[in-house]
Amino acid sequence: MGLVMGTFSMQSKQVSYHTDKAADDPEVSLVCHRPEGLDQLQAQTKFTKRELQVLYRGFKNECPSGIVNEETFKQIYSQFFPHGDAGAYAHHLFNAFDTSQSGAIKFEDFVTALSVLLRGSVSEKLRWTFNLYDINRDGCIHKEQEMTDIVRAIYDMMGKYTSPALKTDAHKQHVDAFFQKMDKNRDGVVTIDEFIYSCQEDENIMRSLQLFENVI
Repeated sequence: MGLVMGTFSMQSKQVSYHTDKAADDPEVSLVCHRPEGLDQLQAQTKFTKRELQVLYRGFKNECPSGIVNEETFKQIYSQFFPHGDAGAYAHHLFNAFDTSQSGAIKFEDFVTALSVLLRGSVSEKLRWTFNLYDINRDGCIHKEQEMTDIVRAIYDMMGKYTSPALKTDAHKQHVDAFFQKMDKNRDGVVTIDEFIYSCQEDENIMRSLQLFENVI
């Protein structure tokens, strides 16, 4: 179950990266122009207007154009994992943020996802994570194509210098354990109901979902 917990841990690192610079600056007024519908964003998310302003300042510091393409997203994310290759995982994470599949993440996309990950209900957080793993968006997590790809991407991101050293087949063992626990009816796929039910049974995952609610 460390896979699910690791997802929230890695996402919290990205949040802190965008907000630290803003938090250090006593001036929290928006740079250049504010996104349209700030009041609407406040109503749609669980952030206050001040939090949205801080988030936007950090977003604009890193992405002056106001949007993030996949290459920029990968460059930012890879800074947290200098000993590994974060490209594949960042690709999957980018697609999860880019809900419109436009090839770019706008501030609205970014902050809406963060609201779910940091302030959403248990069900909302788990549904977002499920969608990250459901690469082809068919409503199921497949063992070979999707879960294996995600787990391999996470292990590549961790790098070769983990302690203790990872076995060469560690990602396969992780995938097997995931499906053993979550594929309740043994049909070779994990549905969203199976995913949520299994995660809610796991105390470690439940604790991990609460760790980052006060990151901002």
